[in-house]
Amino acid sequence: MPNNKTHATYWSLVQDEGSREADIYIFGDITSWPWIESDVSSWRLATQITNIDADEIRVHINSYGGEVSEALAIMNTLMSHKARVTTIVDGFACSAASVILMAGDKRIAQSCSNILVHPASTIVSGNAAKLRAEADDLDTVTEQSVTAYVARTGRSREEIVSLMAEDRFMAPEEALEWGFVTEIQDLFAGEERPTQSVRQTVARLLTAGKTPDPASKPAKKTVEDFLSAFGAR
Repeated sequence: MPNNKTHATYWSLVQDEGSREADIYIFGDITSWPWIESDVSSWRLATQITNIDADEIRVHINSYGGEVSEALAIMNTLMSHKARVTTIVDGFACSAASVILMAGDKRIAQSCSNILVHPASTIVSGNAAKLRAEADDLDTVTEQSVTAYVARTGRSREEIVSLMAEDRFMAPEEALEWGFVTEIQDLFAGEERPTQSVRQTVARLLTAGKTPDPASKPAKKTVEDFLSAFGAR
């Protein structure tokens, strides 16, 4: 563990039966000017990453994103490390945070998580020439994210650019299909999955602890009748 408690928020190094493993937590905004404890800068993180002597680094991500330049630096620092890198989406990996996600050869999305990709954006003022130049600069910045996405997902540049143009929010299953993650970790495996479906909830309550009678009509019909009485569809 590092002596500096500020850095302890972002990573810890633990021994596990002789194999060294480190966990890094990016649970805040990615910025070159960190103001609060959860803010993460490439300098603050890189100075710690380069000193980690571990066989595996797990990077846990829950961030709305931030500065692309910072995210690119963090991604490149992680990829340059000798350890195996696994990135894990514990909540949101939005915008610049999705770039850091690409650092992992193994990229995991929790079953309840989201990933957002989109072109770089900024706030600018000035004359027409200034605005045109800024637009060109944004295209250049966006292209670096595109390069990382294409390399990791195996998708074509055209596919990735089109997806980003939609400001695309992806659930784990879609992120897996696109190649942004390599697997989904289901923490609800073996348990009743949460649902926002009225029909599924009522069906679960009606059938809980009951053995279906082959002579009776299907439970689905019973549930539909029940819902119809309350005008639910």
